[in-house]
Amino acid sequence: MCRHIAPVGHVMADEAVTPHGIALVVASQRRGLIDWNADTVGVVYAEPDAGNCRAHCVTDQPLPAAIAAVRAEIVAQNQAPTVVYDVHERLRTKHSAFGDNAPAPTETTGDVALYVGDEAHYLWPSAVEAAIKLLDAAGMHPVPIGVGQSNGYLAGSLGFPDTASRQATALLNEVQATGARQLIVLSPGDVFTFRQLYDERLGIDWPAEVELVDLTTLLASRVADGSLAFERLNEPAAYAYVDPTHAVRVPERFDAVRALVSAVLPTAPLELFWRRERAHPVGSTAVQFTRPDIADALTRARLEDARNAGAEILLCEDPGTLFHLNRHAASMGLRVQGLYELLAERLI
Repeated sequence: MCRHIAPVGHVMADEAVTPHGIALVVASQRRGLIDWNADTVGVVYAEPDAGNCRAHCVTDQPLPAAIAAVRAEIVAQNQAPTVVYDVHERLRTKHSAFGDNAPAPTETTGDVALYVGDEAHYLWPSAVEAAIKLLDAAGMHPVPIGVGQSNGYLAGSLGFPDTASRQATALLNEVQATGARQLIVLSPGDVFTFRQLYDERLGIDWPAEVELVDLTTLLASRVADGSLAFERLNEPAAYAYVDPTHAVRVPERFDAVRALVSAVLPTAPLELFWRRERAHPVGSTAVQFTRPDIADALTRARLEDARNAGAEILLCEDPGTLFHLNRHAASMGLRVQGLYELLAERLI
């Protein structure tokens, strides 16, 4: 019952790549009606793993996790697209699909750690600098961890759970080595990965003694209690907030992040049609490698939504989402602004 919210079905106008279509392909292969080939495998790798289908499933079926498991079978049978193995090799040897020079794990200790990851480190590093400045202003001095290191989401989504487990274990070992009792994260994708994916897909427990904290929720609470304040913008530009990829997986943060945005804008931000619980992803998941046509279509659809709402400048906090929006924004007359950077600039 999630067809109405399926992002790939919307942007590609192809029933084969809706949740029902993908599940039907898998079921047909299971029944011996079709074989894995370039076309059928391409359908399986069209699912973005952004959570929309499960968020709107009336019986809470974990279709994205099931598809990741099917991809693992396809990988083991050497039937996956060549690019899947190429990306996996980078994840295995470079610890990221985006860069080559991930720093060694930190040797610093502290009560609070900040997961940087590889998207922020390589694709949108200004978000990290801004986040640290904001946390310092809040009296928290985090130890950056996982710098340039994937958290395991991408490897698991592509069909390599063993690599995902190794990356998850390495990250948890680094958290333990810092002695941190709080781990702050930059995006809803990180919240989902640590809080849910590790358990459901990898059988790895998040350490009970480490509190997982979403940065936007933390900052919003500090604004509410008066311990953080920002100078409001006075420019007349029309700002819109874009819910990032994976936002539907962490619905409890919808109001908090909007309160944070409103703390720095002169008026409430414009809202997109595909927002909050029906927010569509951009192409920042595995589809950027396996189906770049779908990745670009998803991203352009978000930009078109923003333009239709009358926006000129788009605000978002997630580094991966910002990177993909920024790739196409200028061609559509839009500008992209990192939320953390804007807040850091306007600190009082």
